Amino acid sequence: MIKAVIAIHGGAGAISRAMLTPAREQEYVQALFTIVRAGQSMLENGASALDCVTEAVRLLEECPLFNAGIGSVFTADETHELDACVMDGYSLQAGAVAGIQHLRNPVLAARLVLEKSPHVLLIGAGAETFAIRHGMARVDNALFSTDARYAQLLQAREAQQVALDHSGAPLDERSKMGTVGAVALDYAGNLAAATSTGGMTNKLPGRVGDSPIVGAGCYANNASVAVSCTGTGEVFMRTLAAYDLSALMEYGNLSLQEACERVILEKLPALGGSGGAIAIDREGNVALPFNSEGMYRAYAYAGDTPSVGIYRDQE
Repeated sequence: MIKAVIAIHGGAGAISRAMLTPAREQEYVQALFTIVRAGQSMLENGASALDCVTEAVRLLEECPLFNAGIGSVFTADETHELDACVMDGYSLQAGAVAGIQHLRNPVLAARLVLEKSPHVLLIGAGAETFAIRHGMARVDNALFSTDARYAQLLQAREAQQVALDHSGAPLDERSKMGTVGAVALDYAGNLAAATSTGGMTNKLPGRVGDSPIVGAGCYANNASVAVSCTGTGEVFMRTLAAYDLSALMEYGNLSLQEACERVILEKLPALGGSGGAIAIDREGNVALPFNSEGMYRAYAYAGDTPSVGIYRDQE
């Protein structure tokens, strides 16, 4: 019997314990627990994996603790440009959007692209017009702003750098690799994945990372695995990390754990790539690999108590 399961992440990186206070850590733990529990409840009630990952990522976009939707980082022009992708492992259909400035939940726009368009990826104003035509509301770009993210922008400018939401050292939660994601296996045996991000602090307007790129930051295939990545996006794009993980399983006959170790712990670091991924294979095995100090993550099997972790010693 298939055991339905969902996993989520809120970004990876060098999340210094010295900088993350117990109270702040508890905020992240509680947010992750609440969101993974919502996805778990949907699975238990028979929802599809695609619906579960879409809703989990929507909830992550609504939480200002994470760099997606509300609470997204600023571009160099003091605006927000958001990206998202969803993929159905049963049909291999995918939908993605990039450079979104006026839609509250990019993951819902990506879902509309999957369901209502003949395309896979829409960008900028065209993506927004399409989503609004299909019922989404236009919002002001300032909706995504928070004081903490603006302070990050000022710090990045002063240091004359483009910052991942978790990079450098020593680091705290202010510099984590800002992506959120979800993967799930439902009772029908179908896999799905979703990824969403606000990108990099002080990034050039128009920059797009791995999150909305099918096979780079997001991938799902019932023959192998569902994957959502977080990290140095340019390296994940150059290695097609999410698809590479799937291919190693489908063609190389590697186990989920073996494929994760090959991609996240060997291939990415060799090119200077830092970060991690969440992955569920067609048998319901879960892997949460990362080569950084930590990754905000949680998973829950139907009927079991959710597991939440940030650091390497938390499983």
